[in-house]
Amino acid sequence: MSSTGFAALDMLKTPIWVVSPVTEDLLFANTAAKKIMQDATLDSLRKGVCSAHAQATLAMYVPDLKTQQEIIEIWSVLVNHQQTSLSCRLSLAVFDTCGEVIIFEGIARQPVQGLKATSSGTYQRKKQGFYARFFQTNSAPMLLIDPARDGLLVDANLAAINFYGYTHEEMCSKHTWEINTLGRNVLPVMTEIARLPGGHKPLNFIHRLADGTTRHVQTYAGPIEIYGDKLMLCIIHDITEQKRLEQELEHAALRDSLTGLLNRRQFYHLTDHTSPNHLPAQQEFSLLLVDTDHFKRINDMFGHQKGDEVLIALSRTLEICCRKDDYVFRWGGEEFVLLLPRTSLDAAMQIAETLRVTIARIAIPGLPRFTVSIGVARHNPDESIDDLFKRVDDALYRAKNDGRNKVLAA
Repeated sequence: MSSTGFAALDMLKTPIWVVSPVTEDLLFANTAAKKIMQDATLDSLRKGVCSAHAQATLAMYVPDLKTQQEIIEIWSVLVNHQQTSLSCRLSLAVFDTCGEVIIFEGIARQPVQGLKATSSGTYQRKKQGFYARFFQTNSAPMLLIDPARDGLLVDANLAAINFYGYTHEEMCSKHTWEINTLGRNVLPVMTEIARLPGGHKPLNFIHRLADGTTRHVQTYAGPIEIYGDKLMLCIIHDITEQKRLEQELEHAALRDSLTGLLNRRQFYHLTDHTSPNHLPAQQEFSLLLVDTDHFKRINDMFGHQKGDEVLIALSRTLEICCRKDDYVFRWGGEEFVLLLPRTSLDAAMQIAETLRVTIARIAIPGLPRFTVSIGVARHNPDESIDDLFKRVDDALYRAKNDGRNKVLAA
């Protein structure tokens, strides 16, 4: 982690993390933050058992942060050998050395006001007054929760009853950890939420319904006093469809639309050492570059639709012949890349030869059989991906010039 330009933050007693919203790299953590982190990673802090956030991807926060929207994340931290929660306030900053960054500032723990003692054991739903009209007739599912009684649900409006699929009596016999997939780990999250001043962006969870299915929900929760009972009001918004669309967009961004294989962008994501999902630098891996021989001739003679059939059949064959941990990418046009983790050059050559022979046997109605040429290279220590790719591309070029339907090593 580079500390260039961040030295002044080390003087603060408040834990501070500086993170790139693009790569999600942790650029800096001050002394207070390092003490809290111990050996944890940023990803485990944000997505641990006691964590909650409004966006899974940090880049999604940037537009809201630019409009000064209050955004809080709740992180999982280890205190006295036990997992608990820590609230962090997000803000956007720009540094000359690294550009736009997100600053996570740990929020000092304040006593939770009015939630340790409650008379909700005698809570009775009222039918009159502003609260009754607001709560019972609201179209959004609403829950009243007593954190002091292990997160017991003491009331639910009609919209919540319809959403979760329980009767009112059944709903009010449950605890929040029985409907939240975090289980009892949601309790420290609730404690953190109770400390917050309010007005922050709602947090996302997954809730379980009466029929056993789950829904992605966005929840706004905060302390509230109703008729002398000190509780928490939780307003629920179903965002399952939104999440589905987000996942489809993410899938589309990482996959080739024709073949369904991973795309070039995902290749660089996996091989970029700054990515949180990159291959370990010390891991031996090999690369195969596969090119369909005379593919232009197939397109010219039989049409692009038949050409697409070739690419799809080739893609499925590559997937079938690969091992569980191998990656298959459509590089572009008729070229494909296979990334083989923990694979020596000799082993990669054997896999490539098996692929070459198997592909030559593919039969597509209305088309002649086709072949591929394959270049193979093993990644050398400290070798850049660009240098590795140049070597494997040179090997492929020699294979094609040597008559095609061949496997050659770099």
